[in-house]
Amino acid sequence: MPSLRVQRLIAFVVILTQAGISVTGAVVRVTASGLGCPTWPQCFPGSFVPTAVAEVPVLHQIVEFSNRMLTFVVTLAAAAIVLAVTRARRRRQVLLYAWLMPGGTVVQAVIGGITVRSGLLWWTVAVHLLASMVMVWLAVLMYAKISEPDDGVDTVQVPKPLRLLTILSAVALMGTLIAGTLVTGAGPHAGDKSIEKPVERLQVEIVTLVHLHAELLVAYLALLVGLACGLAAVGMNRAIRARVIVLIALVCSQALVGLVQYFTDVPGALVAVHVGGAAACTAATAALWASLRTREPVPATVDEPVGQPA
Repeated sequence: MPSLRVQRLIAFVVILTQAGISVTGAVVRVTASGLGCPTWPQCFPGSFVPTAVAEVPVLHQIVEFSNRMLTFVVTLAAAAIVLAVTRARRRRQVLLYAWLMPGGTVVQAVIGGITVRSGLLWWTVAVHLLASMVMVWLAVLMYAKISEPDDGVDTVQVPKPLRLLTILSAVALMGTLIAGTLVTGAGPHAGDKSIEKPVERLQVEIVTLVHLHAELLVAYLALLVGLACGLAAVGMNRAIRARVIVLIALVCSQALVGLVQYFTDVPGALVAVHVGGAAACTAATAALWASLRTREPVPATVDEPVGQPA
């Protein structure tokens, strides 16, 4: 039977793979390798692996095919966590979160196939990235649930208004991510540089979208600062304090990366860094949310001593 330590280790690998494939997807896009394998699920008609063709550079084939191969690593990690928690006979809630991993991975693969077959339409790329962020969120919640005892009792760590403020911050994060995908849809990195079949882009002024993205990020950060002040006022445990500090630091780092991108004409390397930062912010927000309502061990009952007869 897998130990709790083994379950948590596998769950952590799941988080890394779910976040990692979003970063490699960004690498595919900024290197214009999105159609390095122009068909799906095959790489080329009649072949599941790259084939020497003059129309597609070898580098683009390698980059796109490598990203597809990472899907198998994600799938293996998802299958491993299901097997681990099932053999450990964990509670139903843990099993549900574990099964969401392979299920979500299949959905992601289908979305990826639609993205390729549509010729990298900007909105399919946006949906693909947003789905990855959802999977990162769920993977972090799964890790938190696995770490809790099955026979514990639910314990609210902070007042309800502060938990509602955390929900608002998550909504602001979602808006920021959506706006970020719109910036990408109108930006210079389409995923392919074909002259004969140019990738359709979002026909909206990119500066307007950048401002929208930045304003939502500021709102997200402001909510987090307000949440931190509220938690400090009512008192918070060490775990919550650490999560708040890490999350605010990550959001500030993301803002800095975004500013550098804007003033340096969006270099490809920073796009991958920014996507990785988005995954990190998503994971940190999910970890904070999970820490506000935990499952604590049932307190041991102490039997009252039996009195001596008079």
